[in-house]
Amino acid sequence: MRACEVRLKKILIVGDKGRMGGMLLQRARNIGLHVLGIDQPLEQTELEEKAQGVSLAVFCVPAPVFAKVLERVCPHLPKTCIVSDITSVKELPMEAMEGIWPGSFVGTHPLFGPEPDSSGPLPVAITPGRQLENADLDFCEAFWTSLGFTVFRCTPKEHDVAMAKIQNLNFITNLAYFALLAGQTELYPYLTPSFRRRLASARKMLTEDASMFSALFEANRNSHEVVRNYSRILNLAASGDIGLLCERAKSWWPEAEADKKV
Repeated sequence: MRACEVRLKKILIVGDKGRMGGMLLQRARNIGLHVLGIDQPLEQTELEEKAQGVSLAVFCVPAPVFAKVLERVCPHLPKTCIVSDITSVKELPMEAMEGIWPGSFVGTHPLFGPEPDSSGPLPVAITPGRQLENADLDFCEAFWTSLGFTVFRCTPKEHDVAMAKIQNLNFITNLAYFALLAGQTELYPYLTPSFRRRLASARKMLTEDASMFSALFEANRNSHEVVRNYSRILNLAASGDIGLLCERAKSWWPEAEADKKV
C-alpha cells in the first residue's frame, strides 16, 4: 500500500498524551495523515466522536493496563477497524485483543524510544493476528513505513523470547549488578572509566524507567527462563571458565577476529 492511500484512512492514537503516543501523533500529522488522539479519562462523548470511521486504532498504553483500556475503547470502534498495540511484550496483548475485539488486530512493537535517533535503522516488529487479511496487514505496515520506520514480521512467541533476552535481561543484569554494589561508598575512589560508562548508561533505566521495565519483565512469560540461563553462565564464570566465555562472547565482533588473521 502506498503512502497516499494511508492518507485516505482515519487513524486513532489511544494514549496520545504519553511520550510514544505523542511522538507518533506528531509524526503522523507532519506528513499529513488523518490522525486523531485520545487519552484519559476516555470520556464516552469524546470516544464516540473520535472513534467514528476509524480504520486503525493504535493503543499506546502500558502493558499492565492494556486490556482495561481495550475494553473501554473497543465498543466505540467500527467493526471494520484494525486494532493494534505498541507494547514491548506481544503474547499477552495479542491474547487480550483476540478475547476482546472480534475484528482484525495486529501487534506492533517499535524497537526505539519516543525520541528516535534518525542516524540508524528504526525497526518495528509486526505480529499479525487472527482475521488479518493481507490488505489490512499492508495498511498497518504502510502506516509505520510512511512515518519513516522499517518493519519486519514475527510471531508473538518469537518476539517475546527475543525481548526477554535483549530488553529484560539487560534490565535485570544492570539491576542486580548495581544493587549488589549499592551503599559501598568505599568503592568510589576506585571507579574506572568503563564502570562510569556503565553507570551512566544504566541511570535512566534504573531511576526513571525502573517501574516500566519491571512490569515488562513480569509480563513476559520468557523472562524467568532467560534469567535462569544467565545464572548458568555466571556459574561457568565462578568455576573459572573465563576463556570459554570470552570465546563465545567474541561472536558479536566477527570483524575483530578477521582483522587478527590478516
